[in-house]
Amino acid sequence: MPNGAQALMKTLVDAGIEVCFSNPGTSEMHFVAALDSEPRMRAVLTLFEGVATGAADGYARMADKPAATLLHLGCGLGNGLANLHNARKGKVPVLNIVGDHATTHTRYDAQLQSDIETVARNVSPGFVRTSQSSAELCRDAAAAISAARGLPGQVATLILPADVSWGEGATPAPPPPLPVPAAADAATVAAIAELLRSGQRCALLLGGRALREPALLAAARIAAAQGGVRLLAEVFPTRMERGAGLPAVERIAYLAELASVQLADVQQLILVDAKSPVSFFAYPGKPSDLVPAGCHVHTLATPAQDAAASLEALALALGAGQAEPRLQAAHRPGRPRGRLNAAKVCKAVGQLLPERAIIVDEAITSGLMLALMTAGAPRHDLITLTGGAIGQGLPNAVGAAVACPDRPVLALVGDGSAMYTIQALWTMARERLNVTTIIFNNAAYSVLKVELERVGAAESGPKARAQFELNGPVLDFARLAQGMGVHAVRAGSAEDFCTALEYALAHPGPHLIEALVPESLGAAKRRVLPWLLRAIPGLPPAMARALKRKISP
Repeated sequence: MPNGAQALMKTLVDAGIEVCFSNPGTSEMHFVAALDSEPRMRAVLTLFEGVATGAADGYARMADKPAATLLHLGCGLGNGLANLHNARKGKVPVLNIVGDHATTHTRYDAQLQSDIETVARNVSPGFVRTSQSSAELCRDAAAAISAARGLPGQVATLILPADVSWGEGATPAPPPPLPVPAAADAATVAAIAELLRSGQRCALLLGGRALREPALLAAARIAAAQGGVRLLAEVFPTRMERGAGLPAVERIAYLAELASVQLADVQQLILVDAKSPVSFFAYPGKPSDLVPAGCHVHTLATPAQDAAASLEALALALGAGQAEPRLQAAHRPGRPRGRLNAAKVCKAVGQLLPERAIIVDEAITSGLMLALMTAGAPRHDLITLTGGAIGQGLPNAVGAAVACPDRPVLALVGDGSAMYTIQALWTMARERLNVTTIIFNNAAYSVLKVELERVGAAESGPKARAQFELNGPVLDFARLAQGMGVHAVRAGSAEDFCTALEYALAHPGPHLIEALVPESLGAAKRRVLPWLLRAIPGLPPAMARALKRKISP
């Protein structure tokens, strides 16, 4: 009869969980040994728990099913919390398996003893369970899998004491049934249809699975049939399908003042697998709720419902089932030339992006032009920073590449963000993943300089400014990458960058291109930006919209 770990392994793979991103310790040794008992399970070693959790997030976004993480005690789980937070905010299914001391050992309060359940509830509030016996383990695992794959997806945490893992008498559990989402009910569809026919200015705010092709096409048919309906997307989508041949959807801006411009004339805002928009942070004298006064918010489909089916039902109710959707035309920007800057990097990506690429965007301020430059590129998937906790980009790229080995992955990452989970490069090399990482090295936490101005903090001095500078010394990402087995080059001109990107896309990965760029928002722009943002409410609408497009196209 198998021990607990062996039975657990079979339970996982029978339920479709076939990848485990691991950073194990002593308490997990029987689980590690059980990996060899199950050929269907792929084990991917990471050198930091934040890489394991971020990789599981990226994998699930692209595979549409959870991966497992293997983490060591409460400290290991704590090290992975930031990217589990991003997964939670993105409603991404992840199964954490966290080793614990043997049940007979916990009373001694050993050096690594901690309250794992309390740590876990920060990121997996819907399911945290400590398995108490080998006989109960696989039933607990099936419950955890069911919770992770539920509607909407979530992070589930199963805590595995060492003696439960090594104990005999475990029996694998059958796979739990897959959830079947329901569409919006007929009354809701009819009420939303009536709103759209009212002649008022309406917008569909799309998130989650509403940003996949079937839902996008249904939404675009609705917009085509009801001329005044706008299509908007959440500021940081979990996964968005975009590019030539798909409907163009305008993302809500990160800066609240610019988002307010986008929403200013909306009278009826309809949520489709999306949250009503709020400001990322609080600012003195500015509202946190971005819904304009007089605008009414409605929900067509919650994250637990079938967004595509709900939009199809709405299209039929409006007689838009056969309407011709407006699709993004194929278009690539020209090849950039001259001294490299962030906009030229984004232009080069748009010019060279291959078919079916996966873009992981954690470029922060350096990616301001990315959406514009890739709008008409070949069809691709976009993964973004759903929870705002930086350090997601490189691990997400690992997971996406494991989930989709036949697709090129491009990770666009800021220099400060990259250092949070730089160990992901080693895993890319070990697993020979087809990832091209582009790191914007502007030697600064540039976004924090912007925020210092926006929050109205007192005039900063040299000590404060030093907290946002990464120039003493300037990081050398090409050498760091080479030290972890990744082919890497530095580029300071647009010509060199294009040559490096062409090479990377033509040869098996992983690759890293370090783009040496100035800050997108330099000192002069940062001084002007708060003044411009404060002026927006007093501008004529057309001028405000033009200013928004200039700052954040």
